Amino acid sequence: MSALNLPITSISGVGQKRALLFNKLGIYTVYDLIHHLPRGYIDYSNTSPISKCFIGDRITVKATVFSKQAPIKVRSGLEIFRVTVLDSEQTAATVTIFNNKFAYEKLKIGEKYIFSGKLSGNLLRPEISSPTFIKEGESSNLTPIYPLTKGLTNTIISNTVKRALLLLKNEPNLPISDAMLKKLDAFKTQTPYSDIHFPRSLKASENAKKLFIFEELLCLQLGMAGLKNRAKRKSEFVFSFTDLSDFYNSLPFSPTNAQKKAIFSAINDITSGNCMNRLLQGDVGSGKTLVAAALFYLSAKNGYQASIMAPTEILSLQHYKTLKNMLEPFHIVVEVLTGSTTKKQRERLFERLKNGEIDILCGTHALIEKSVEFNNLALVITDEQHRFGVKQRAEFIKKGGYPHTLIMSATPIPRSLALTIYGDLDISVLDELPLGRKKIKTYVIDSNKRLRSYNFLRQHINLGRQVYIVCPAVEESELDLASVNEYYDSIKSYLGEFEIELLHGKMKSKQKDEIMSRFRSGEIDILISTTVIEVGIDVPNANIMLIENAERFGLSQLHQLRGRVGRGEFESFCILVSDSKSENANERLSIMQKHSDGFEISNYDLKLRGPGNFFGECQHGLPPLKIADLLSDSKMLDTVRKCASEILEIDPRLNLEEHKELKQSVNSLFKKLSFQKSN
Repeated sequence: MSALNLPITSISGVGQKRALLFNKLGIYTVYDLIHHLPRGYIDYSNTSPISKCFIGDRITVKATVFSKQAPIKVRSGLEIFRVTVLDSEQTAATVTIFNNKFAYEKLKIGEKYIFSGKLSGNLLRPEISSPTFIKEGESSNLTPIYPLTKGLTNTIISNTVKRALLLLKNEPNLPISDAMLKKLDAFKTQTPYSDIHFPRSLKASENAKKLFIFEELLCLQLGMAGLKNRAKRKSEFVFSFTDLSDFYNSLPFSPTNAQKKAIFSAINDITSGNCMNRLLQGDVGSGKTLVAAALFYLSAKNGYQASIMAPTEILSLQHYKTLKNMLEPFHIVVEVLTGSTTKKQRERLFERLKNGEIDILCGTHALIEKSVEFNNLALVITDEQHRFGVKQRAEFIKKGGYPHTLIMSATPIPRSLALTIYGDLDISVLDELPLGRKKIKTYVIDSNKRLRSYNFLRQHINLGRQVYIVCPAVEESELDLASVNEYYDSIKSYLGEFEIELLHGKMKSKQKDEIMSRFRSGEIDILISTTVIEVGIDVPNANIMLIENAERFGLSQLHQLRGRVGRGEFESFCILVSDSKSENANERLSIMQKHSDGFEISNYDLKLRGPGNFFGECQHGLPPLKIADLLSDSKMLDTVRKCASEILEIDPRLNLEEHKELKQSVNSLFKKLSFQKSN
């Protein structure tokens, strides 16, 4: 057994109790420990007097211990130790140490130390809380700062890493070949672990970090490729009938070239003999439902069943009505299953579904219930995939054994990033809007102009149009947010001559459906709502979207909401109301005003929020990265992808001796989703 695979308890000083603390950081083996990389460094050689520092800064200061106060016992198990120090300008500061008697006793009166920590207090009484420190004259190498957990100090982790490297005897090699290093054009260090944990200089740490980022992205790429290969199973549902001419001729419009291309790619998948696993990425209103309808048409014509799962009942019902309208002329039976479907309706629906009498079933997550049994489910489509967890999508797919799978997303992201994030899927992009979709004019106003905006709404409603108003809260709260209920009462006094209705997520499904049905039919002029109408709702006559407290929403969410209008022949508008003084919020609203392309907006959203918050790792199943950042390191992705492709071409399962360490790194990153489980 390689020393890298030894348990953390193999390192001297790590007993069972301390091992449990390391486990909290995801550290179980020696390998995990030496891959627990520093998030920064303290440079003890670069000190400043306190007078040159600002409150709130992390400072490094050389100071002499002047006096030590008696320990203060705050409560059982908590002691505070305070030490007064004088810097080179004789400025006094208090060093406060919490629950660390050893560190307190280490400090000797009259001796000089270099302290590094956050400066707090005020100019008259500066304080440095829980600093790290070394005695003047000790090694001034860069000191690593590690991610910590309660019970593990920076010093404990640092010393444990030192002992781990001694245990390994020789410096472990990163699994990066010389050929790969040349492509990376990086400094080749013989001591990458020493240079990342205990660097001789910042330059050495930067070079080592570059190598570790490359390694992590390479492992990510190889792991995602492994998942993709696992997903390429033989399919028992091979489509032989692929003629869409009757379907296309029945449409009142011509599909875009992007739609035709996406459908063609999907047809290649479903006729290949392997399972389709494809992501259909398209901006709001790009026509993803048409692509789904074309594939449902082919599924039924080949004698198979198909299903589409949407995140909300409103969207599920809309899919049902749209697909029923498009497919019933071809005698294709379309049904819907949601949480509101009655027990009697369910029993009859389940019977017909099991007997193969239903061709297409639309629904919410109710589709993954055990009682839902298909006869020959060949195609499953998940809409707004980011709204479902990995487990929910997997349960849905299990309904058909190994059916063809299409995942639809209205959150477009750059292709280079999509190839990594969704590396286990083939990707189609709808990058053009259907003919007739008009650009939506967007305005940002403050609450002082709200009455003027109401007059604007009045003018358009008098012309026969309809309006959405979105508020971020359902009830009054301590926050200064427009509550839907409160807002409803308020707007009645200004626009009471019109039919105004309220819609929010706390309502019963039947009530929500009834309101949306009335809004679609034109009975309601103004719909005041929460973000329950964020995705998929299609009312061509609605041409104004007014969003209160717009700063409370993310860019992608604002873009989704804006996409509810501009679906008909009328000029459409989005009005963003905000009194926020936040620079970040105003930047987001300015982006919305200037840009209408979903890909551009997603790029900005990524930069503002970062990939973790943007995608939500728990949703798309991407393993957590320790050092690489998919956004800031995106330029390296193309190089990494080429290297991964070359490796997999000669060794698809990473079984060669030269790839042994690389396979271990991939398995460590993916854990359960590793090559070990490949077939």
